[in-house]
Amino acid sequence: MLRRLAADDLAALAALEQQAQPRSWSRDMLAGALAGADTRVLGIESQGRLVGHAIVARLPFEAELQALLVAPGHRRQGLAGELLGAVIEQARCWECERLLLEVRAGNEGAIALYRRAGFIEDGRRRGYYPPRVVGEGREDALLMSLPLDRC
Repeated sequence: MLRRLAADDLAALAALEQQAQPRSWSRDMLAGALAGADTRVLGIESQGRLVGHAIVARLPFEAELQALLVAPGHRRQGLAGELLGAVIEQARCWECERLLLEVRAGNEGAIALYRRAGFIEDGRRRGYYPPRVVGEGREDALLMSLPLDRC
């Protein structure tokens, strides 16, 4: 089930973040996203448990996908695509001109998902992300966007 998350979902959201990625959003950052007037946090549940989320923020003329993740045990089931579709719909309803995102250059699965949805590469931030593992170099960020039509 896909739905907008609220303040009472904070504990489940923070637990998902810590479980699913090494450099997770802090509890305070997640609380801010849940409370923000220009931010939507969308969640997807399986068997009553939060297994994925996306955070999108409204900017003056655009929207930015700030986070999208699915718990490791629930990947490759179409949940990220479902979340992305809901984010795109939210940005359209806000009447944004484009949806923006940045993604690690080595995250081939996410890049393929975004390209299937129609995102194009706009540029690259060299050495933007810190290494995932000690001894690795910094990783580039790909900047991508999707032009939007209105709701």
